[in-house]
Amino acid sequence: MEFQEKNKLINDILTKDYNEAIDENLETKLNSNEEHVLDEETAKMIEDYYCVECEDQPATLYCEQCLDNYCEVYQHRKGKLRQKHKFKKLDASQSIPANIPFNNNAINQIQSEPDVNIEEINFDVSKSIFTDSDIQEVGQWYIERTKYIPLRLTYEERKYLRLLEATLNVSEYTDKIDVIVYNSRAKRIVNQIKEFCSILSGLVLSADYHEGQRLFENKSFEDNEEFFQTIFEIGRRYKITTPEKMPDYGKLIYLLQDSQIEEIKEMLGFNCCTPLKTVYNFLETKKNGLSLLQDNYIAVATQEILPNNKSRKQIQKEIKIKENAIEYLARKYANENLSSDEIKRCLYSIGDNHAYLRANRDPCSKMIEYLKTYFSPDKIEPGFSLAIQMGKDTSRLTHNHEKQYNYVLQSLTLWKEIAYEMYKLWTLAEEDLLSGTNSYKLRDTGQGLNRVQSAPRVSRIMQSILYKAQCDIGYWVGSSVIHLGDHNVPNAFMFIDKYTQVSSILNPICICLDHLEEIYNDKGISAYIDREFGGLENLKKTILTDFFKYAFNGSGADNFFDAGSCIDGRLTSAWHWCSLIEKKSFFPIFLLTGFIGFNGK
Repeated sequence: MEFQEKNKLINDILTKDYNEAIDENLETKLNSNEEHVLDEETAKMIEDYYCVECEDQPATLYCEQCLDNYCEVYQHRKGKLRQKHKFKKLDASQSIPANIPFNNNAINQIQSEPDVNIEEINFDVSKSIFTDSDIQEVGQWYIERTKYIPLRLTYEERKYLRLLEATLNVSEYTDKIDVIVYNSRAKRIVNQIKEFCSILSGLVLSADYHEGQRLFENKSFEDNEEFFQTIFEIGRRYKITTPEKMPDYGKLIYLLQDSQIEEIKEMLGFNCCTPLKTVYNFLETKKNGLSLLQDNYIAVATQEILPNNKSRKQIQKEIKIKENAIEYLARKYANENLSSDEIKRCLYSIGDNHAYLRANRDPCSKMIEYLKTYFSPDKIEPGFSLAIQMGKDTSRLTHNHEKQYNYVLQSLTLWKEIAYEMYKLWTLAEEDLLSGTNSYKLRDTGQGLNRVQSAPRVSRIMQSILYKAQCDIGYWVGSSVIHLGDHNVPNAFMFIDKYTQVSSILNPICICLDHLEEIYNDKGISAYIDREFGGLENLKKTILTDFFKYAFNGSGADNFFDAGSCIDGRLTSAWHWCSLIEKKSFFPIFLLTGFIGFNGK
């Protein structure tokens, strides 16, 4: 099976095709059991007269926002916004008739919908999605993927995370270390690391006196090496899974980078770093742990349930199937050294990875879809050409329509592939930064003093990602130079920081385009759009044309030498376009769709 086909099958198992296979087989299973079949009249009566939440109490209230019937007990018990919804009482004539005949089986199904046993459902991954030869390849995909998926934090770990974040907030580590001075830099680094650990120790003691006393009474930093390693590892793991959080991560990674220098390590007397805890290295040490990753039902247990174009009943059905799959795997693989809770934690961690991909990779896929839907490389619609010319409208490149179309397509494809491999890139970036043998130099890069350090591991994987993108497109427009370890992208941390911002650029644009039909229903807004842009479709094309032209025109650098079509320059141009959004004619439309900024603030 070809590489692209395998990837498509693996993606399908987590999205539409697999859900359809589950729904079809579930319906077959439920309908094959006559005991649980409702006649059409009874089903319609249940929908009209019973509460949609509990399904066993007569509906007495009608929500004007949700357009559903509820009983008094279940009227929006959760959600602050839902509590503000307006209800009206149903007439007695709208309540459930007391004399409608029910058979006992129907009543039982209404009162408690039967649990779906994953072992009894008549479907199999191997039959519905893959051939026999593909099952092993899918299992191998999960094994390789989980080597870079961090474990979800436990409740206890999250308490230590808050203390670490508080310490980073008050620390002035980089302010005192990354400056040009002529006294001993090694001594300053050691003193600052010990000061950081002292602040952290004090916060732990104040948060839990008995635990702090046990850890620190009559003990040195060296005695608590494992404790500090654990807390620092928690912070690193949390940042990978939630890149938009923990803004002081750079301070932490630079502190750990300095702590790995041999001279510093000897002066400190302890090591601050430990390998990241991933799903793979956790299960690898457990009995039958890796067998879990190759089970046929792991795709069901880790799929993401999306509400798009689905009824409430369908969503609840998918959730129930997923929960039963998780319970089934937890029971099947639990043993004396691998508890069911640990199995669930691993499955939820894999699910977190799928959620990350949806939030960061899907915007790239959606923009590619917009590009292919509204534009063609060999056909130019009047007023919507993508051609750019150097020196005009901030452009530093010259492309005709066809060349710019392909340039944008390959840039978005590359960003999508980078987002797909981000966990792996981040893990390798930390290995480059924390290797100890790979020294850095403090240099003025034109944007202040920065740590310039080579990143051989990240560079190798980026070359393979670039090659894959080039193969997908067929040919390449512009430069394929990857800036890494120079004044443009000083180190691996800066590289990761740049590419985690892609979704921050694309998501607001996708949200705006998705909500245009909604705001167009307003008469005043529709009149404004028709007058200023010539209609809804023209407005969409205007926004997309401007973005595809001027967010990929080589602009944004400090000089013409650094500007251009290199891998890094494409993202720089996009950020430059974002900085000028207020000057665009369609900026009021962005505001009307809820736009507040590209950084979410």
